[in-house]
Amino acid sequence: MTKLYFLLSLFSVLFFFSQKKDSATLISEVRIDAYKKSTPFIVSTKSVSVVSENLLDQNIPERMLESVNQIPGARMEERSPASYRISVRGSTLRSPFGVRNIKVYLDDFILSDASGNTYFNLISPQLIDRMEVYKGPESGDYGAVTGGTVLLQTRSSDNLSADLAIGSYGAFSQSFDFSKQFGKHFLQVFQNYYQTDSYREQSQVQRKQLFIKDNFQYSEKALLKVMLIYSDLDYETPGGLTLEQMQANRKQARPATSTLPGAKEQEAGIRNKMLLTGLSHEFNFNSNFSHFILVQGSYVDFENPFITNFENRFEKNFALRTHFNYEKNWNKVSLAYRFGFEGGINDVLIKNYDNNKGIEGKLQNFDQIKYTSGFYFLSQKLNFNEKFFTDISISLNSNSYDWQRLYPDSKNGNIKFKNQWLPNFGITYLVGKGFSVRGKIGKGNSAPTNEEIRSSNQEFSLNLVPEYGWNKEIGIRKQFGNFVFIEGNYFDFRMNDAIVRRQNEAGQEYFINQGKTVQKGIEVLLESKNFSLKNDFFNNFKFRFSGSFYNFKFENYKQLNTDFSGNAITGVPKTTINSLLNFTFFKKLSVDYSHFYTSKIPLNDANSVWSEPSLVGNIQFRFPLDLDKLRLNLYLQIQNLYNTDYVLGFDVNAFGNRFYNPAPRRNFIFGVNVLF
Repeated sequence: MTKLYFLLSLFSVLFFFSQKKDSATLISEVRIDAYKKSTPFIVSTKSVSVVSENLLDQNIPERMLESVNQIPGARMEERSPASYRISVRGSTLRSPFGVRNIKVYLDDFILSDASGNTYFNLISPQLIDRMEVYKGPESGDYGAVTGGTVLLQTRSSDNLSADLAIGSYGAFSQSFDFSKQFGKHFLQVFQNYYQTDSYREQSQVQRKQLFIKDNFQYSEKALLKVMLIYSDLDYETPGGLTLEQMQANRKQARPATSTLPGAKEQEAGIRNKMLLTGLSHEFNFNSNFSHFILVQGSYVDFENPFITNFENRFEKNFALRTHFNYEKNWNKVSLAYRFGFEGGINDVLIKNYDNNKGIEGKLQNFDQIKYTSGFYFLSQKLNFNEKFFTDISISLNSNSYDWQRLYPDSKNGNIKFKNQWLPNFGITYLVGKGFSVRGKIGKGNSAPTNEEIRSSNQEFSLNLVPEYGWNKEIGIRKQFGNFVFIEGNYFDFRMNDAIVRRQNEAGQEYFINQGKTVQKGIEVLLESKNFSLKNDFFNNFKFRFSGSFYNFKFENYKQLNTDFSGNAITGVPKTTINSLLNFTFFKKLSVDYSHFYTSKIPLNDANSVWSEPSLVGNIQFRFPLDLDKLRLNLYLQIQNLYNTDYVLGFDVNAFGNRFYNPAPRRNFIFGVNVLF
């Protein structure tokens, strides 16, 4: 089957190179938003990937994994349903779950808290209309991260639709979206409900979400935006298995041992409720000078019955972002400046109890952390004669936290990390129409999050310090005629004081700074236009291939008397190759055929255990039906087409070699999207 697929792909590419090209917009003319700094993709100095409708259509109702994993340099992992990680160039080294070391924005608003943690699994995939993924440090406008930045965008055009889907393992999804322009207001109301029993024991999921926004253009010069999102996520966590346990029964939850109960017995899971609201305001003083300000707040109620304890977290968050913008255009030169500030406060109360089979028991520890972070930034964007482009930025970043143990004893303290100047310089030269070369150098810095400072072992890791490093990269973008686009990037990132995860005998995690890393890689993308074949049977065809080829190593890394220098970085595959073929038959039936190849992965720092490589295929059929004023878009998704035994998210450095979280075998989703 694998050989057949690659032969089909090669034949398709050669065959359709000879077909008549269509007249749609060039891929090189796609524009990126870059947080209100719109730029044509072909001349952007940044290493950025755009996830638009064609990729978002590949997602199942539960997650955004299928679209993210088509991006070179990005990888989304699922340890169990609703427990996700996003890795940008290997950034999941420190993320047992959730998203860390990556800044995430939703429209104007900030999803990441002040410490750098993001509950990405609270967002329904059907809410997102477009995504931009920036790879590597973007220390100017986005502050202190070393992994990358993700910009999520919701709908900006009129729409009235409903979606209903059912699938294997009791999956059920329902959503409703209403978006419309009312005079000076653009209003969107989105609602979603999702549930599944899932493939493994102890892995049920239920998610409810409501999203409301109002964009009020109250004058020609001013725009006021208001947003509210409420998410209620409840999911069980089956836990990691050893290789022997997985081979014996892939569906089982983590079993009990002679000293510890199992995940099912303890009703292990996470219940997370978040309310986030905010408003932003833009004002244009004139054609050259403008101002932007954002204020937001959120509350998180987080429960985590685990095998050894029952944890409650109550989080209060506040964030502010503001900047002044100046733009000036001359005959052959355009220049833009931005000066601003972004900061936030993350106040967390943590309570741990004994876990009596899913019920809070005897008190263990009460702690509180108040985390404060912020950065001032100055950026410049230059366009000379539509040929030479630069992005220059610098930010001054600060991070500190107050900690306090409230029970069983009382103690407190304050940690302030050294302020960091983070410069970033990028340059692009447009060699010819649809052909550009670029280079970039920048420094990244990422402080430990509140869940790394006070992790599930219930101890404060007061010696943790931010990881930091310099990233250098070069890239090329080339449009061949009007039908194929190619992009290639090479980067070299050297990180110091890398934050890595450890796990104790009870399965509780903790984090340490450990030496240096050397991360070198090549990322490639090959994408075609949508070819029109001018016949009634086989009407359209489009292809996309992406790949990441990494050489990531530890440097100066020792644990006691063991030297791990030169070992491959844990949890990062050396090679990932992804593809998507889109076909249209009978002018109605759309077929999306995708593949994801992942090479073997080191599962511990010693590199003594590696995963097996995997090739996973998916296929989707979509068919529209027009009924009076309604359009019904029917779809059938078959996940894991070849019934591959594989793991979609490993627990790296797990105690007792419990690395494995088996993914589902072949499964189905059938749904209908109704456009009114």
